[in-house]
Amino acid sequence: MKTIKSKITSALKFSLIILMLALTACSGTKEKVAEESHEEAEETEVKEVSLTKEQFDNSEIKIGQIESKNLNGILKVNGKLDVPPQNLVSVSAPIGGFLKSTEMLEGMHVTKGQVVAVIEHPEIAQLQQDFVEAKSKYDYLEQELKRQQELNKENVNSAKVLQQTQSEFNIAQAKYKALEEKIRIAGINKNNVLNGNISGMITVTSPINGYVTKVNVNIGKMINQQDVMFEIVDTEHLHAELTVFEKDITKIKEGQRVRFTLANDPNKELTATVHLIGRSFDETRSVRIHCHLDKEDKELLPGMFINAVIELDGAKVNSVPANAIVKENGKEFIFIKEDKTGCGKHEECTGHEMCELSEDCPEHPNCEKHEKCKNKTTCEHKECAEHENCKNKDAVIGYHFTKIEIKSGITDGKYTEIKPLEEIEEGASVVTEGAFFLLSQSKMGTYLKSKVISVLALSL
Repeated sequence: MKTIKSKITSALKFSLIILMLALTACSGTKEKVAEESHEEAEETEVKEVSLTKEQFDNSEIKIGQIESKNLNGILKVNGKLDVPPQNLVSVSAPIGGFLKSTEMLEGMHVTKGQVVAVIEHPEIAQLQQDFVEAKSKYDYLEQELKRQQELNKENVNSAKVLQQTQSEFNIAQAKYKALEEKIRIAGINKNNVLNGNISGMITVTSPINGYVTKVNVNIGKMINQQDVMFEIVDTEHLHAELTVFEKDITKIKEGQRVRFTLANDPNKELTATVHLIGRSFDETRSVRIHCHLDKEDKELLPGMFINAVIELDGAKVNSVPANAIVKENGKEFIFIKEDKTGCGKHEECTGHEMCELSEDCPEHPNCEKHEKCKNKTTCEHKECAEHENCKNKDAVIGYHFTKIEIKSGITDGKYTEIKPLEEIEEGASVVTEGAFFLLSQSKMGTYLKSKVISVLALSL
């Protein structure tokens, strides 16, 4: 990172260039001076760019940090988001009938036990009637069987009568139990039915919490038992299903980290962990890999296609997003961000703080006097003293970016290993988006500096 000292060195170097040009002009031709000045201008290319807070806010620059990632061994695969079978249900009618009412729309959230449809049909009432009759006959034959058993003990009736009564009771019992189960499956309260509350309608409820993904019915439509009226999915346990080909399956192990992006949103990266590895090949000679998401995301939907990178065993390296690296004259660079602070109220003091020659500049005389004043807190430089005591003097008023040369290493297309050629402080802020904009600004600064040097040289 450049310090104030380095900035002074840069300024002195620029001053020496001007002095050298003047001396050269006295002993050589203007053409030679112009040529040498152009070479010097190239050597003193602008490596720093400053933006005001307003310029930064209006730009598309994004800031991140150098990350430690495993790029030594990766495997690029494709797949999609899915849910376990128990989290995706198809809702059908337990009894055929006409759809009387429903409020379901695709995308609606439902809770377990919530009514999703009302079915109406005469057979529903008939089922309840049959149940009441079966219960009545069952109760009667149960009492009759007891009477016949008592009479048989006293040899009042024959064994044949007892056997016949037992047979009739068994048949009645089977019929009653079967109708009782049908009533239960249909969601009808049997006690209400036995109390005489018979209805020709039944309600269909949601078996899980989730979102409606399909609606296949409309009011008045005849619904059969095999028809799927709705599909409901619970996205709480969404997972990634990846496809790995036979030649790569031996590289995959449970617990490996997975990074993936959505096919329709490649800028949003999510992470997961390999949880299960399939044990059979499909017709394409590939295996399904089941991965658990590290963090639930309600915006994700089952069926979304994803592009994933499985991190294989290997050492981690320092890396940045590929867009953070820019190239110029065969070299590679990244930009490091520093904030410019100042109150913004005392313009001359603020200008002095942002000046590259702030240690000794002639542009802000009052600030210069204050810098050299031995008794700053009680000095007569009123504006500077006010600035020293200003509560807002550490507010961010501008942003400073330094171009750092690096060497790039291995890449997975999204992240690239970097090896800085000069020291970068730990936790430094790195430009991850907008580096090309800053590069163009630095080129403009280099161009203007070279023009100034050329003009000075030709005028000598």
